[in-house]
This record gives sequence, C-alpha cells and structure tokens, in this order.
Amino acid sequence: MTTQSLDRFEICLSGLGGQGVLTLGKVMGQALALGHDYFVTQTQSYGPEARGGASRTDLVISSSPISYPKTDKIDLLVALSQEACNKYYHLLKPSSVLLVNTTLVKQIPTNQYIGLPFTTMAQDDLGLVQAMNTIVLGTCSFLLPFADPERMKDSLRQALPAKIIDINIKAFDMGYDTAKKTFKTPPDLWAPPAEEPPAKPKKKTTRKKKS
Repeated sequence: MTTQSLDRFEICLSGLGGQGVLTLGKVMGQALALGHDYFVTQTQSYGPEARGGASRTDLVISSSPISYPKTDKIDLLVALSQEACNKYYHLLKPSSVLLVNTTLVKQIPTNQYIGLPFTTMAQDDLGLVQAMNTIVLGTCSFLLPFADPERMKDSLRQALPAKIIDINIKAFDMGYDTAKKTFKTPPDLWAPPAEEPPAKPKKKTTRKKKS
C-alpha cells in the first residue's frame, strides 16, 4: 500500500484521566510515523488529578517536515467525555469530523458528529474497560483514509506487552469493524458539505392601474 500524501492533518484525542488517551496518542503517533513513514509530532496535556481530570493529546501528521508542532485547526476531534467535548469542540475547523463516546457524551453542541458507545463496548463486549482506547484506535483507523489497519495493528503489537496483545487486537478489530458497518466510507466522510444552490430570484409582479 502506497502512503497517501498529506499536507498537514491535525488530530485531538481528548477525555478523562484513566481512559488511556495519552497511550492512544502514543500508539497512534508511532504507527503513523514508523508504520506509514509520516512526519508526526505529539503534544499532550492533562489535569492535576491522576485519574478523572481532563487529558488531551494532539497529533500533527504530514508528508513533509513539520514546522509548527502544535495543533491549530483540528481535522479530527475524538471526545471520550462530556467535559472534553465541551472544552475542545470550538477547535474544529470546517469540514472536520467530531467523534464522540456516546456512553458518556450526551450533550453534543452540533448535529454534525459521529459516535459509538466506546465505554459500553469495552465493558459489555470485551469485559475489559481498559481496552476502550484500542477500540477507539480501530475506529480511527477506519475513519482516516491514510491509515492502513494492518500497519496500525503491527505497530500495536510492537508497542504492547505480549500478554495483552491478543485482547487488544480483538479490541482494535471490534472498533474497525463497527465503524465500517456504522459510518460512511472515508472519502464521503471527509468530503466538504455540499453547497446549497443559490435561491432563484423571485419574479417581479406588476399590477395594472385601474382606468
């Protein structure tokens, strides 16, 4: 598979401490850099609490060297908590994608979004809530037209301890397959919204004067 040329693509992964957001960013960044040969920068921030505080990690991906490492206009925002959705929604640019964790994000500030119940999927279908971030990785690998799922899984195997590889590959496949069944194909998903045709001018009517 030939790596797709990218000018600059920005991703913000956000949620609560303990949801594995920072690990998700690290694995995704390594997969895109080492497995896909992109230039990738990663920055991260998190609240003062070890668990429960807001956390965020950003990735900038490009086929060329990256001059400014921080995100400016986000193409993909992943919001795994209500707080994260509220806090970072305004960073999205037009023709971008908002992906939310519908288990926890109930008040979404726009009708233009997609979502899956990531927490419920991890708890009920896998029995391991800690694998939620890998389900998200699988979903993002479907949504991003430049991400090859096999290369992503190879990087996942290299990044994780041997004893948890199998459950995480299962989680990745669950996220990827569910996204494939649920969402539009990536080219349609990232296409800018169609412009409405301009309104036709109303015909002027003239009234005849009574004689």
